[in-house]
Amino acid sequence: MDRCKGCDICIEVCPRNILKKGATLNKKTVYPPELIADAKCTFCQECEINCPDFAIYVVEDYVDDS
Repeated sequence: MDRCKGCDICIEVCPRNILKKGATLNKKTVYPPELIADAKCTFCQECEINCPDFAIYVVEDYVDDS
């Protein structure tokens, strides 16, 4: 999240309100967003689509159940 400039657009546009301002500074000395604990993302990609700096992207974790 080093591209994040802290505009918080992603936090505002999230329809499930699962993003919050993070606790760790990035290289631009801002606090990039992070998921709220136990939050359930629906992969709508609104955060990704609305980010002016392409700093956030949505990927589904792969879990190998074998």
